[in-house]
This record gives sequence, structure tokens and C-alpha cells, in this order.
Amino acid sequence: MTEISVQSHKKAEAGNYKGFYFLGLGLLFLITVFISVNTGSLNISIKQLLSGLFVKYDPDVAAVWDLRFPRIFIASFGGAALSVSGVLFQACMKNPIADPGIMGVSAGAGFVSVLIAGMFPSLYFFTPFFAFAGGIVSCVLVYLLAFKNGLNPLRVILVGVAVNAVFTGLTQAFHSMTGGNLTGASSIANISQKTWEDVYMISGYVVLGLVLAFGSFYSCDLLSLSDQTARGLGVHVTTARISVSFIAVVLAGISTAEMGVVSFIGLIVPHIARLLVGSSHKVLIPFSMLGGAFLMLLADTLGRTIAAPYEISASILFSIVGGPMLIILIRRSEEIYGVQ
Repeated sequence: MTEISVQSHKKAEAGNYKGFYFLGLGLLFLITVFISVNTGSLNISIKQLLSGLFVKYDPDVAAVWDLRFPRIFIASFGGAALSVSGVLFQACMKNPIADPGIMGVSAGAGFVSVLIAGMFPSLYFFTPFFAFAGGIVSCVLVYLLAFKNGLNPLRVILVGVAVNAVFTGLTQAFHSMTGGNLTGASSIANISQKTWEDVYMISGYVVLGLVLAFGSFYSCDLLSLSDQTARGLGVHVTTARISVSFIAVVLAGISTAEMGVVSFIGLIVPHIARLLVGSSHKVLIPFSMLGGAFLMLLADTLGRTIAAPYEISASILFSIVGGPMLIILIRRSEEIYGVQ
């Protein structure tokens, strides 16, 4: 059997399991939702939860609905947005270690969010717009500073790390000057004490961004090819790259405005998704969306239980896991993605 035949057989075999992976991940997400609902001093059964939501008033269910469900929704929406943003950035850069955190987009969005929360609290509901502007500024800075006879993927990542460090430092400095009392967006992810108003604010933006991201799956597939091949297929590469980057910044900015900066989730989830469902963005984007929602909610739930009654931020957990994952990706990038 030739090498091409072996690869085709493996792809066909992997394709047979895609539905199973989607179903399994969906079940894991639902189980995590129920565990998260019951994480704390108040526990309710599935029957009690459904009865309290749809049949008759239950004070325990009402308390859970007002206190825990907003946090569950924000973690799910934010995780999905950051993961899909990572998929889009990796398609644009043809680089497996590109994600909104490493490229400095999340840090730029987080810095602007902190400024708005601290200096213009009356503009709270417009925070996603300002966070998006901060993400755009960061993305443009990275592209401009990294451009030298073209965009070298390694140079982009290194410049992104530098830009990320600058904006993270500015955020921490401003956070310290305000006495550390900003609970909205900060340099460390914080999704405690969220309300349904926060859910309403993030959900509309994220749903729109995810719809636009899925609509760009064909452009992402083409951008994953060499620029010469994409141009041969009639694609204006620069325009496609800018439009996909725009959607990625929207998703990263929105989630950062509500949750704060969460690193590595946009790196980890797309990598795992490619191993399970392949590189076709028509499947990769929705799978990464579901995987990001699951992992973010899981990390938040673990953070609430590991050191209860204290909490460990999901951002810290992702940093602990994401650091080794980044090293593995760098060492295996040529083997898996053909990146030099």
C-alpha cells in the first residue's frame, strides 16, 4: 500500500468517528454544566432543576439560576469565542502556535477594557466595542512590526509575545493604581459575580461572531494553503487574511471584555480538535466552539473546587497546562503542520 493510500485510509477512518467525537464532547459539556450547577453549598437534582425551571417556583433553583447560571453561560460563550478566534488566527498565519493571547490581541483588548471600567464606568455596555478597538490596535501593531519582506510566522509570534508583554504590564500597572478593585476586565480572568446583564451583553456579540466565523470556513481552508496556490484559485489573499483576522479580533475582544485575559485556550483547543476531526474548517470551527465552551467551563468549575472556599482563576489553570502544550507544539510543529 502506498503512502498516499495509507493517508487516505486514515482520513476516511477519522471521518467515520467525527460524529462520535461531536456526540461525546456534547455529553461531556452537559455533564460539566450539571456539575457546575451543583458546585457549592447548594445542591439540586436534575429533576428538581427541570421542575423549578419549567413547572413551579423553587427557591433553591431560583438561587442557582441567578448566581451560577450567568457564570456558566459566560464561561461557555467566552471559551467558544476564544477557541474559534485561535482557529482563525492559525489559518491566517499558517502557524499552529498563533492564538489571541500569544499574538497580544487579548492583552490589548483587556487593557482598553480596564481603562473603560476604571475611567468611564458609564460606558460599561459599550465595553465590547472599545475592547475590539484595543484588539485591532494590537493586531495591527503586531503585523506592522513583524513585516519585513513579508510576514514570517516565527517573527509574528515573537513580536506578538512582546506586544502582549507590554499591554499586560500596562494593564497590571493601571489595575494597581486603582487599588486592585476592578472586578470587570483585568489581567487575570474573572468571571465571578456575573449577572444576567453580563450574559446578555456577551451573548449577542459572540453569536454574531461565531456565525461570521463559520461563514468564513472556505476562506480559512484556502488561507491554510500556500499563498501562491490560493491566488491560483482566484483568492485575494491579503483581503481574505484581513477579513478573517477581523472576525478573530472581534471574538477575542468580546470575550476579553467580559472575562479578562485567558491565555492558551485558543492554542490548546484547535490543536486537540485537529487531532480528532481533521483540518477542514467546516468541521474544525464548530468542534472548536464546543470544545472551547467545555474546557473553559471545566477549568472554571475546577478552579472553584480545588481550593474551596477559595477560587483559582481559569486563566491560571490554562497557563499551567498551556505552557507545556506550547513547548510540545513548537517541537512537533514541523512534523504535524510542516512549519519550519
